Parts: sequence; C-alpha cells; structure tokens
Amino acid sequence: MGGERVTEAVAGAVETLRRAVDRDWDGVKAGRLEWSCRQTAEHIASDLIAYAGQLAGRARDAYVPFEITLDDGAGDEDVLHVIETTGALLAAVVATTPREVRAFHPYPFRSANREGFAAMGIAEVLLHTHDIAEGLGLAYEPPAELCEDVLTRLFPQVRPGPDHWRTLLWATGRGELPGRAPVTEWRWNNNLVIPAGRLALQGVTPAAAADLRLGGTGGFEWVDGGPFEGTREAAGLVVTAYGAGVHRPEWGVFVLVRSEDGRAVGSMGFHGAPDKEGRVEVGYDLVESARGLGYATEALRALAAWALAGDEATTLFAIVDRANIPSQGVVSRAGFTLVGEDEKTYAYELRG
Repeated sequence: MGGERVTEAVAGAVETLRRAVDRDWDGVKAGRLEWSCRQTAEHIASDLIAYAGQLAGRARDAYVPFEITLDDGAGDEDVLHVIETTGALLAAVVATTPREVRAFHPYPFRSANREGFAAMGIAEVLLHTHDIAEGLGLAYEPPAELCEDVLTRLFPQVRPGPDHWRTLLWATGRGELPGRAPVTEWRWNNNLVIPAGRLALQGVTPAAAADLRLGGTGGFEWVDGGPFEGTREAAGLVVTAYGAGVHRPEWGVFVLVRSEDGRAVGSMGFHGAPDKEGRVEVGYDLVESARGLGYATEALRALAAWALAGDEATTLFAIVDRANIPSQGVVSRAGFTLVGEDEKTYAYELRG
C-alpha cells in the first residue's frame, strides 16, 4: 500500500462530495455522527495532515503538536481543496519514507509504518466520506480493492466477508452483516514490532501473509535465498486463521528484519493464541545464508520475554527434530529446557 492508494481514495471522495457543494453542510449531521457534514469534512483534512506530520517528523512518543485551521469564509469547495492538498501531502510522505521507519500512533502498539499510516488515512477518507454522503443523500461506494487493503492491514481480527465495503462498514459500527452481532466499539490494529538486539520482529499482516504464501516477498527486502519455505508455510497459517476470523495478530508470525540494513533474514512466531492452560507453541526458520550468526537466539529470547510478560501465556513450548542440532542449541540458549522426546523429536518448554 503506497501513496497512490491514498491519492485514489481522496480522488473518489472528492468526486462524490463535489456533487453537493451547493448544499448546507453545516446544518446536516454526517450519518450517525454527532458532527455536521462540514465538521466531518474538516476532520478528514485534519487526519490526513496529522498522519503526514507523524510520519515525516518521525514522531516517537506523541502526536506532533500542531493542527490545521481553515480560513474564515472558506466554503465547502474550499474544504474539498484542502482535502485534496492534505491527501497529496500524505501520499508524498508515504512514497518517500523508508520502509523501516515507524512513527507514533497510540493504537494498539504505539507505532505504525508507512503502510499503516497510508491505510489509516485511507480509512478516514472512506468512512467519513460515507458519513457525509449519508447525511447529504449521496450515493458512495469506494473500490472493493481499497476496502480489502484497509481490512487486511488494520482489521486483521475481523473475518472477511464477500463484500469488502459492507464488511468495513460493519467493522466500524456503520452497518449490519447477516449472522454477525452489531459492532458498538472498535479500534484498528497496526502491526506489532518487537525489538531484539540486532533485529526487529515485525508482525506480518494478513495482506503480507497472503503475498508470502503465493510466492511474494510480503513487502520485505530479503537476504539472498529468502524467504525460506517455513516462512511461506507459516504465512499460510495466518491466511487460514484470518479467513476463519480467529487470527490474533500478536500471536501470529513475525519477520526478522536486521536493524543495520532493513533486510529480512527469517521468521518466527506462534502456532496460534495460548490455550486455556496458557500454553503456546513457537516456531521459526532462517534463510540459509543467515544461519549460525545468533539471530534466531536473539529473536527467540525477545519473543519469549514479550509473550511471558503478558497475562495470557504461561508456558512456551517448541518441538525440534532430533537431527536438528542447531535448532536444539537455539532453544537451549533461549532458556528452554528439554521436557520430553520420542523417536523423531525433542520437546522443550520455557515457563513464565
């Protein structure tokens, strides 16, 4: 998801809303919101410039302290021009920001990358254009692919439906879906990143997982020989869980990215959320050219510390082939102890 997607979303919104610039936007509520259509349009522009500012300013701990204010006397056509302008600024920032850069956003893991900010900007445009259009009696339906992009990046916990736009509206409390309870509270979900010494464990979104499973890169720049087959298999598990509506992104798959050059060397993650006893299985693989350098041990220590620091997981376990001596060394150095074996494998555990 790049800047061109932001531009596409803004262009479609402005084209729709421009059909009603001769109407009273101040005197009409925007759909189910308490804001007027005019306030909602100004909010779209404010969000676009705020996201551009966060990413361009590399904000670390809070929002950059500024806001946008329209001139006195600005009409509704002027508001649309401001939306076009702020959308162009966000698109430009997304297009020129390195992939590894992350900036502050509060939900849910305190940061987002360029794809996250692009997706959030697009979501604001699509959803609030819907609100305004509903208030003004305009027909509006954005491209299904845009809606799918938003869902697979910001709503990984939402089971996809046959109609991406209706699913996005339902997931944000703006509509109904057959067989699903109404949504009264919602929050989008940027991917989790866990620092691990020379590496960063970057959470794989359903969008990236689908690409990996089909033979792509998942949006990562890999060292020679990557991604390895185990990563593609793990990505398939993410896609399956997402399709079933049971994906928990914090208990999914992470790509191991070197901090020094931003290149991916492997993957690591969980085989699902912890069970009722708090047990959860971990797995990992490295590209062959990245093995023997201590990356897997560093990553597993960081992942285990993160998992056991929460309330859900009490025990991590790993199953290792008897013939895989290097992997046995990885789990041992990460603090796991041998608790069982059979003819083909060893079982290791790490308790919180």
